[in-house]
Amino acid sequence: MTDTSTRTGPADWATDQEVRWCPGCGDYSILTAMRMLMPELDVDREKTVFVSGIGCAARFPYYMNTYGMHGIHGRAPAIASGLAMARPDLDIWVIGGDGDMLSIGGNHLIHALRRNVNLKVLMFNNMIYGLTKGQFSPTSESGKVTKSSPMGSLDHPFNPISIALGAESTFVARTHDMDRKHMMDTFRRAHEHKGAAFVEVFQNCNVFNDGAWEGITKKQNRDANLIQLNHGQPIKFGADSEFGVVIDDGSAKVVSVSDVAESSLLVHDENKEDPSTAFMLSRLARGPFEPTPVGIFRAVERTEYAASATQQLAVAQDQKGPGDLAAILRSRGTWTV
Repeated sequence: MTDTSTRTGPADWATDQEVRWCPGCGDYSILTAMRMLMPELDVDREKTVFVSGIGCAARFPYYMNTYGMHGIHGRAPAIASGLAMARPDLDIWVIGGDGDMLSIGGNHLIHALRRNVNLKVLMFNNMIYGLTKGQFSPTSESGKVTKSSPMGSLDHPFNPISIALGAESTFVARTHDMDRKHMMDTFRRAHEHKGAAFVEVFQNCNVFNDGAWEGITKKQNRDANLIQLNHGQPIKFGADSEFGVVIDDGSAKVVSVSDVAESSLLVHDENKEDPSTAFMLSRLARGPFEPTPVGIFRAVERTEYAASATQQLAVAQDQKGPGDLAAILRSRGTWTV
């Protein structure tokens, strides 16, 4: 008989803090998905940590009954990297928005991903700065009219999935706040991955950018505009799987299945070491008004950073013996004050 005395439920992962997001915010559904998932992962609250930066999404650690840290703007990946190096036994989640992670935090994010630090990074993308009341963000579309761009933003937006793949993150995925099951499945896969896992979550800011994703995530639009990536299967979508994806002239393109041979459809391979095909898939849609892939873009194995560092330190100690901090401090010119 299985011992169930230590099992937890979603309520055990919730704190007594009042959840303070605007009514209707997509963050609520992401929080619910996470609280429901955690008991299924069979992990300890005492060995789980949520680290965040600044923004609406960054309140997440307050609402999870785990250890957590609300850091400063953009620095969550750096803080979490240090923690992962010192405590490789912990499950560490990094939470942030598109502004927090792709603006001031952009460098920290790409280096955590390229190093393959054992972090699970969830980036809530609502294409706007919500906490500071509606300025355009690094993912806002060109021409976006906001308080800080009354004549329309001149910036070209980042594609978060393309950035993660460009940094050669070993796990890259996308989900959205309108599908709890898909979120839970995606977060579960990220948790199972050993190394850096990046998940973009399409999230609605119903106050400052309401409906930004509904052209593809609204229930009646999903068949035509959400492309589910399933490993080992030809990429097809539509109510009757009438559309598919092919690689043509070095780019991914949407076609009618009836117009091409079945063998020409792209078979999705999330384990492909070369990220080029996944990158092409990330460029398939020009915005949230065209068919857009969701699911796992890439999931490959590479030695995790903390493990590599620990091994290197062990080799150094075997070769040179224990370090002498005092000797290092006095190895160059010194002064007596």
